[in-house]
Amino acid sequence: MNHFDYKPFYRRNLPHIQPPGATFFVTFNLAGSLPRSILQQWRSEKRLLEVEKLHVLKLRNSDRLAAVEHKIFEKKREWFQKFEKTLDNAQSGPIWLNDGQIAKEVADSMHYRDKQVFCLEAYCIMANHVHVVFTPLPIQPLEVLQTVSPRNKTAQTNSLCYKSLSSIMQSLKGYTARKANQLLGRNGAFWHHESFDHCVRNPNELKRIISYVLNNPVKAGLVDEWDNWQWSYYRTA
Repeated sequence: MNHFDYKPFYRRNLPHIQPPGATFFVTFNLAGSLPRSILQQWRSEKRLLEVEKLHVLKLRNSDRLAAVEHKIFEKKREWFQKFEKTLDNAQSGPIWLNDGQIAKEVADSMHYRDKQVFCLEAYCIMANHVHVVFTPLPIQPLEVLQTVSPRNKTAQTNSLCYKSLSSIMQSLKGYTARKANQLLGRNGAFWHHESFDHCVRNPNELKRIISYVLNNPVKAGLVDEWDNWQWSYYRTA
């Protein structure tokens, strides 16, 4: 499958639904940059929540489903904060993105995909992880739906399909991993195989997320102002 294929569901454990035209906040980190114990605990808790959600879905109880989804959202936010703190305060593990050549490869790869694969809103490249915000672009009409009116007239409705989040990240991480490993003269995993994604819910949340992304180096004590960080970007128009 190439990165232009349509895929309405993407998954690593359970399927996520990709809303058409959705904007995503994605964090991806270097392989080995998060302790195995933290990842094992996160996966264990995530599996339990996913099983609970599947059970509620089978019951078709909308009230319980809303409660479970809120619980999952809060747990994801809790774990993201833990991941972020661990990555920013890492005393060991790979920090290959501190290499300007490698950081530039990652930045150039995101800009290359801008307006072709996604609309790039913002990013920040840190020593061992990357934050990026983007909106996957439509590919082409997925299908032509035939609908019959009360007067027996047939109408055609085009349904847009979008580049899937999984294929976008697979392409981005795969290409940059190959380039980075060439620069480092190494083999093996460069990125952690999972990415941590969040579907942005509204314009106000998008503003908060972009501010969070840009201020990551400030929060980590690396610069006083976000625009003093070389590897940050946000779309101004």
